[in-house]
Amino acid sequence: MSLAAPPSMEKTALPRGGASGHRVELARTLRRTRDRLTSADGMPPRIELELLRQHVPQFSAGLPVLAVLVGASGALFALADIAILTAWIGLNLVMALPLLLVLRAFEKAAPSMVTAFAWRRRFQLGHLAMGLPWAVLMLWPACDACGFAALDAVRLAVVASAIATVALIGASLKAVVPWTFAPLVLATGYLALSVDDPSSLALHVVLLSSVPFFAVVAGRLRASKTDRVRHRTERDQFTFEIEAARIASDQARQRAEEANLAKSQFLATMSHELRTPLNAILGFSEVISEQILGPVGNDTYREYARDIHNSGQHLLDLINEILDLSRIEAGRYTLNEEAVSLVAIAKAAIGFVQMKADAKQIEIRWEFEPDLPQLWGDPRSLRQVILNLLSNAVKFTPAKGTILVRVGWTAGGGQYVSVRDNGPGIPKEEMPLVLSSFGQGANAIKSAEQGTGLGLPIVQALVSLHNGSFELNSTPGRGTEALATFPHARVLEVMPALADFS
Repeated sequence: MSLAAPPSMEKTALPRGGASGHRVELARTLRRTRDRLTSADGMPPRIELELLRQHVPQFSAGLPVLAVLVGASGALFALADIAILTAWIGLNLVMALPLLLVLRAFEKAAPSMVTAFAWRRRFQLGHLAMGLPWAVLMLWPACDACGFAALDAVRLAVVASAIATVALIGASLKAVVPWTFAPLVLATGYLALSVDDPSSLALHVVLLSSVPFFAVVAGRLRASKTDRVRHRTERDQFTFEIEAARIASDQARQRAEEANLAKSQFLATMSHELRTPLNAILGFSEVISEQILGPVGNDTYREYARDIHNSGQHLLDLINEILDLSRIEAGRYTLNEEAVSLVAIAKAAIGFVQMKADAKQIEIRWEFEPDLPQLWGDPRSLRQVILNLLSNAVKFTPAKGTILVRVGWTAGGGQYVSVRDNGPGIPKEEMPLVLSSFGQGANAIKSAEQGTGLGLPIVQALVSLHNGSFELNSTPGRGTEALATFPHARVLEVMPALADFS
């Protein structure tokens, strides 16, 4: 039977939002607090209720054994007196009736944890009534005319058998042996104090000792059952918590997918809405700054037009980068792959940034592996990777600095692109920041050049789409090296000419 939280608890324990762990822990704390408040002896009511559920079928299954003991003891002591045998059996039936009614009522009631200890007390009172006939048996005078000399010893054996049977079949009930045989202990104690025969006294002392002995045995059995129930309860609770966490994870995933869809729809709409006026701003500001339609007449206005153009261009670049990154994260970025040359793309990228590098008197040197075979990839994406790396290098390299661009073989037969500068470098603790979206290190914040903080995340994502890896190695004060490597599987092998096979 499952002992996980009932349906009434699930409504409060099921996690919602990001507080799933807190809600589960709160439900567990409330349950433990309630157990401590309602338990009179440290036993949680849910475990006590489960033990009572086990006690009902176990004791019911053991009742035939007790009936045999009752019949055997009645036949033995009544001998040929049918009236005494009938009275003995009738007394046992009358005294067992309250317990049988409690067992029946418990099966029909489907009790809750709140009433667990009240039901336990009813069971104990029923066992107390069922034990009264055994006290009567001990007080019943022996038949001297029967000539049965070992009557006390036989009576001791029968009663001890009844104690052992109750201890075994009723161990799930707390203190089942003391409650059932408390009248027997009183009767035997009275007899032990009133007899003069040492042998009879010894028999009564042995019988008195058997009650606490079997009480300990029943207690050990109950403790073992309690541990099994407790472990099963914890297992069911863990199952409930795992299920609650799974539901929370599914809900979070669904909300993330909905948010991502809303973001994609927003970006798709805003990209059109923003690009249209931005293109107009860029076009008109360029016309004014270049005085294409005639002189402006004021140099300050021309500078303002250039500032408007530069700011609009920066905003357009930011929108494009955000759209690229969002498409990559949403898995909607499509690679149009073909055979490309990394050396050719690197040379073209150097030409794009050469003018800006010359303005800062930065020397761009390159080392390209000769006869490097082509790579299978998306030329636009690879061009963006190298351009982003070169743009960052030019941006953060001081005036009269040096940038080294290398393209060559990797140890595993792949190809790599490396861009190294001698700029200020990046501290180790800032590496995760600069590789995150919109993340900028201290040097980027201090730099006068504008940046979006999306260049390296886009590079990392695009290289990953090509099954490659991206590394950023930097030493403060000695520069930074950005390394993009592509696997051997994307390198196109050079096939020998067909004439060589002849």
